[in-house]
Amino acid sequence: MTKNLKIRSTTVCAVLHNGEVAIGADGQATMGNTVAKSNVKKIRKLQDGKIVTGFAGSTADAFTLLEKFDEKLNSYGGNMKRAAIELAKDWRTDRYLRKLEAMMIVADKSEILIISGTGDVLEPDNGIATIGSGSMYANSAAIALKKHAGEKLTARQIVEEALHIAADVCIYTNHNLVVEEVK
Repeated sequence: MTKNLKIRSTTVCAVLHNGEVAIGADGQATMGNTVAKSNVKKIRKLQDGKIVTGFAGSTADAFTLLEKFDEKLNSYGGNMKRAAIELAKDWRTDRYLRKLEAMMIVADKSEILIISGTGDVLEPDNGIATIGSGSMYANSAAIALKKHAGEKLTARQIVEEALHIAADVCIYTNHNLVVEEVK
């Protein structure tokens, strides 16, 4: 693969709604203007399903970060926020980790966090977090669905519909979804 071939992939969406948390992602990975794979699984359960993560960006980089996050969770007794902060600090300052190109959403039963390589650990105000190439489309859809859904839709249904809307608009997002709920 050439250095200037940009890999784009994924839309990840997490929603906290009516006491439920769901996180989902599409399955598309592209290289340049070609679909490289259509069924990549970008959602992972950790801590016996108590924490669910989703990632966007380079797959190898994301798996490295996922392993580091799992180590941090184990080091801090499953405390998701503390593990996220420690991972972000390492990610920003470690010479090797600093070069990783990915982002993560992590969620437990009561909160959602976005973790980036710039040292950010963000907790969205509205209970909606999105990352990846179709993130703005999924975010807008999830905001509208959550605002107008009331009790009619579950967190899972909002995530699924928001990702389908993103897939209809973003060429780097497809309809092969994996959605998990936090137990």
